[in-house]
Amino acid sequence: MILLIFGAISGGLILVLCLSSLVIGSGFSYIMWQQALKTKSKKIISEAETEAEVIKKEKILQAKERFLQLKTEHEKVINEKNNKIAQSESRIRQKELTLSQKLEESQRKKNETEAIRENLTSQLELVEKKSEELSRLHRQQVDKLESISGLSAEEARNQLIESLREEAKAGAMSYINEIMEEAKMTANKEAKKVVLQTIQRVAAENAIENAVTVFHIESDEIKGRIIGREGRNIRALEAATGVEIIVDDTPEAIVLSAFDPIRREVARLSLHQLVTDGRIHPARIEEMVDKTRKQVEDEILEVGKRTAIDLGIHGLHPELIRLIGKMKYRSSYGQNLLMHSREVANLCSIMAAELGLNPKLAKRAGLLHDIGKVPDDEPELPHAILGMKIAEKYKEKPEICNAIGAHHDETEMTSLIAPIVQVCDAISGARPGARREVVESYIKRLKELESLALQYPGVMKTYAIQAGRELRVIVGAEKVTDKEAENLSFEIAQKIQNEMTYPGQVKITVIRETRAVSYAK
Repeated sequence: MILLIFGAISGGLILVLCLSSLVIGSGFSYIMWQQALKTKSKKIISEAETEAEVIKKEKILQAKERFLQLKTEHEKVINEKNNKIAQSESRIRQKELTLSQKLEESQRKKNETEAIRENLTSQLELVEKKSEELSRLHRQQVDKLESISGLSAEEARNQLIESLREEAKAGAMSYINEIMEEAKMTANKEAKKVVLQTIQRVAAENAIENAVTVFHIESDEIKGRIIGREGRNIRALEAATGVEIIVDDTPEAIVLSAFDPIRREVARLSLHQLVTDGRIHPARIEEMVDKTRKQVEDEILEVGKRTAIDLGIHGLHPELIRLIGKMKYRSSYGQNLLMHSREVANLCSIMAAELGLNPKLAKRAGLLHDIGKVPDDEPELPHAILGMKIAEKYKEKPEICNAIGAHHDETEMTSLIAPIVQVCDAISGARPGARREVVESYIKRLKELESLALQYPGVMKTYAIQAGRELRVIVGAEKVTDKEAENLSFEIAQKIQNEMTYPGQVKITVIRETRAVSYAK
């Protein structure tokens, strides 16, 4: 029992000692931890104070630098404003100086003007006095002359006018003739210069197209093959081409007859291919004609494109290019239409350049002026109006459309290019050898020319010579005087100019002569 009590007491003491040791160790540990915390906090505070000091110094430096920068910029702006102010002040001073000089100059001119005005006033007064004196003296002279002549001033004036009227009329007519001759010489010189330069710079071939094409063959044996059994081949060829084929006794030749040159060309090329190939029968003929027709259409397009490129004309509608190509196979009064159009285009370009107009526009109008002669359909319209409508359809410029429509006076001319196209068309057609002359119209024009001059009194005979370029008028010497002959020549020229249409100019020569005839027996 005692041992138990002793053991219990010992155990309690040991437990107490253990608890005491634990408490003491914990307190010591707490003290040490607190000490470490204080040391660390002091270190952190010291480091923070050091870093804050560094940051403070950096911010101060940055603030100083920014201040210096702002100060510099401000000084720069102030200097610029000061410079502008100084320049403005300098300009103002210069303007003030100029203005003062102008004021001084104005005042000086004003003074000079006043002096001139005073001088003119005094001179006018003197002139008025002189004029009054002159009028008085003139009245005195007139009174003396009236008393000497026994006529009043009005009567004397009428007699003088009457006596000088005929002399003045003759002198005026002579002067008019001189002026007209001089003007004609000058105008003709300049006009001939432009026209000759234009013509000489254009070298164009002249092709004459007919309604007949001759197809040459090597031997007459081929004629039988072309005709075929019972004429089947030639009938198939005529039906396919629309061309009359004449096979007669002409040696080594077959005649192709048609008004349409394109059809004749298709027939000629088809015959050439058939004869070269040797296989001539209706089926082969139809095949070859279709193939040839396509080739001709391609050639038409190629000719149109090449023509436009050669002339330097761009932007044409494809349909207009095709119509230009068709001109190769058309003729007008024996003149190939394409060559004529190219010739007119070049003439228009050169003449427009000489006159200071647009040469490209004139060349374009010259090329297209006869486009109405080659339409796909044939409406009953003049070719000039039809060509104008075609040009309008394919968006050509109004100046070009008007030039096309007005080149035969079918419509009113509204541009300067229109008369150029008309003149160049006439030049190209009037060139010797360019077109076949219609004898009937030529003779009719000469008769009209002669009959027109016969209508005047005193005219005995008239002769149109030099292909209608000159008209000789013979008048009676007892009926017409020399002065009246001059007037008659002028009046006939004016009437021909107003009432007739003719190429170039007509010279009117009035002949008045007296013949005294006697016989020695």
